[in-house]
Formats: sequence, C-alpha cells, structure tokens
Amino acid sequence: MPTLARTTLAIDSKLLKDFDEWMARRGYSNRSEAVRDLIREALTQEEWADPKAEAVAVLSIIYDHDSRALSKELTAVQHEEFHSIICSQHVHLDHHRCLEVILMRGTAQRLRNVANAIITMRGVHAAQLTPLSKKL
Repeated sequence: MPTLARTTLAIDSKLLKDFDEWMARRGYSNRSEAVRDLIREALTQEEWADPKAEAVAVLSIIYDHDSRALSKELTAVQHEEFHSIICSQHVHLDHHRCLEVILMRGTAQRLRNVANAIITMRGVHAAQLTPLSKKL
C-alpha cells in the first residue's frame, strides 16, 4: 500500500460547494478519494496526449446486427489489428442490436486509429473509447 501524504488546499467556497455536490451525485464518501480520481484522470489524459505513449483502452460499440457486412468488417479489423486488440466480448441486446466491448493495448495513436476505423463503420450507432493508463 502506498504511503499517503497529507496536503492542504485553498478553494473558493462556491467552488467547494459545487465540488461537494458533484461528489454526492457520484457517490464519493470523501473529498480525498474524489481528488485522487480527478488527478488520475488528468494524468491519463496527459499520458494519452503523447501519441507514442504505451496505453490501454476499452472501445464499446453498439451496432446494428443486420447492417450489411458490418460483422465481417468488424472481424476483419480485429484480425488486422491483432497486435492492438487483446480480446472482445459480444452481447446481443435485442433482435437487431449488439454490444461489443473491445480491449486494446498499444500506442495511444494506434489505439485512436483502430477505434476511429471501427467507430466510423456504417451501422455503428454508438461508440465510446475509454482511455486508461498503464502507469497508474
């Protein structure tokens, strides 16, 4: 377990009130954990700003199962990008829509490129790339 260091912050009372409300909406029980998560998020964003940084990510997509050739295209990209795509999980949401979760690792730029290739396919209705840090 890492050693915790205590620090004091001076924060405008209105900003602190807004922060406490933000914490409550998300279910944080204390400010320390909320601030730690925000710091981790900022460091991950900075890490991903370097296109050559080694990173991991999750790409979640919802797509139309009946969309012409989309399943083949998705499989083809995953085969072409086998160095970047670790695995995927496919779930049927209903008769026409599927959810696919794709775990990836590689450089930040490579993962963005792979995600964009998938997100822009015809028949993909929703997509979210979640960048994660390998360092934290």
